[in-house]
Amino acid sequence: MFSGFKFLGFVSLVAAVAANPVLHNLVLHEQRECAPNGFIKLGAAPADQVLNLRLALVNSDMPGLESSLYAVSTPGSALYGQHLTKEAVEEFVKPAPESVSIVNEFLAAHNVTAKSISPAGDWLAFSVPVSKANEMFGANFSVFQHEETGKQSVRTLAYSIPAVLKGHIDLVHPTITFENPFAHLPVVSSPAPIVSRARSLTTRQSVPSSCDSVVTPMCILALYGIPTTLVTQSSNILGVSGLVGEYANQVDLTSFLKAQRPDLPANTTFTLQTLNGGSDPQNASNAGGEANLDTQYSIGIASGVPTTFISVGGNITSSGLEGFLDIMINFLLSESNPPHVLTTSYAQNEDEVSPALANQLCNAFMQLGARGTSILFASGDGGAGGSQPGNATCSTFVPTFPSGCPFMTSVGATTRIKETAANFSSGGFSNYFGMPSYQASAVSSFLTAQGSTNNGRFNTSGRAFPDVAAQGDNVEIVVGGKTKIVWGTSCSSPIFASVIALLNDRLIAAGKSPLGFLNPFLYSAIGQAALNDVTSGDNPGCSTNGFTARAGWDPVTGLGTPNFPALLSAVGL
Repeated sequence: MFSGFKFLGFVSLVAAVAANPVLHNLVLHEQRECAPNGFIKLGAAPADQVLNLRLALVNSDMPGLESSLYAVSTPGSALYGQHLTKEAVEEFVKPAPESVSIVNEFLAAHNVTAKSISPAGDWLAFSVPVSKANEMFGANFSVFQHEETGKQSVRTLAYSIPAVLKGHIDLVHPTITFENPFAHLPVVSSPAPIVSRARSLTTRQSVPSSCDSVVTPMCILALYGIPTTLVTQSSNILGVSGLVGEYANQVDLTSFLKAQRPDLPANTTFTLQTLNGGSDPQNASNAGGEANLDTQYSIGIASGVPTTFISVGGNITSSGLEGFLDIMINFLLSESNPPHVLTTSYAQNEDEVSPALANQLCNAFMQLGARGTSILFASGDGGAGGSQPGNATCSTFVPTFPSGCPFMTSVGATTRIKETAANFSSGGFSNYFGMPSYQASAVSSFLTAQGSTNNGRFNTSGRAFPDVAAQGDNVEIVVGGKTKIVWGTSCSSPIFASVIALLNDRLIAAGKSPLGFLNPFLYSAIGQAALNDVTSGDNPGCSTNGFTARAGWDPVTGLGTPNFPALLSAVGL
């Protein structure tokens, strides 16, 4: 179901008439009933305020690409590991020539010139004043304010397109999607307690008791059986997303590694990739807790894996979703050799994103998966109540985005040496995306065990998440020269991504393909057996205890946490 949104019925394609047929006969395309919780409408947007809009054209054959994705990603398939080329993926994605032609005719009729911003030509970008946008799309762009933060954005609750463009235009953005200012997962810090520095740890049994209160890279290596051996494959890139306003500090990384991984080369660092005017200022005051966390734990665990920090520029109030679009469309899909793994610490409530935009971003993950990139996201920090803590007023559980997308891997969080679910770990069932076949059996077992508990609070037929989990509580980092303790699934995603990067290094060294889209492997019998099942804890939300961790898959810790030696065997090494 599409909670809070309506799609009006299909209007049959009509023949174009001679004189500018696209200037009239608008039909409603997307609509939301009201602004999301926490937003208020202040009034009409200034007529001369310029909007930077993006328009997505309907793709040629996404079902065909989905079939190809599963063929190359499912163990046992004859095509397993034979990832598609950039050009092959673009053949599935590119819009029909008639779509390009008629949409450009519509734009030209309004004296608008758009530029293509995606390699397949399915995304266009253009800038127009509010008055023109209202005219073109029968919209009412207004200023909305997030009550708690005071942040303002210009959005409309509905927009239309000419009837002749139905089946050619998929969506216009930003229109009915609202950015949650708290979507950048919180990094809650406190003074770090004094604990012993890095020690040589090699087995799960050797994890010292201090790791129960403060988690460091060596704790992770010991807990999950990850070797400290340096990798050998320079082509195996691990990408770390850095959205607007988050900067990774090199000095902090050096201090962190000196304390926690003194065995790594002293010059170990990351490569910077900037997009849309992005940067990475190195003043201590600019150091970002999220960016430092992601780079310090990617580099601190994936010993020697080349790591790229992708910094997206733009206005500090820009949408994090804009960052996604830039990273996925302007960068990764345009690269001949994108990173084999990408980790992103970001989540927002699913119902704040329009179904059409959610589907487009999900399709971008599908394209990258088909080319051999593993996409991992933090599941969120609000338990069953959504992406952020504190949502006690919801009557039904709140799924997060993009974890509901079936073409990425969602990472929840655990805590303590004897791992239990972290109570903030977001998990549940999507209201936008149906349950994919690869997880149907595992989720069915959970639903049977769940019984009637919380009946009616979640969509039992939706895509279930998270898929896996990793440590996410009491994690030690360095920010601005100071040691701090942080928590959140934003800790868990780079940890699990680092494990995948290390597996890819071994696979490539053995002449095999990287893992690519992970989920069909993870949910297979051999994949599940290579994970540490977490069977205690829950994720409270919406004034309930939320979901409970159980044997097998559950909506708190997924299938469990990584067991590196077992995973190495499971991938055939």
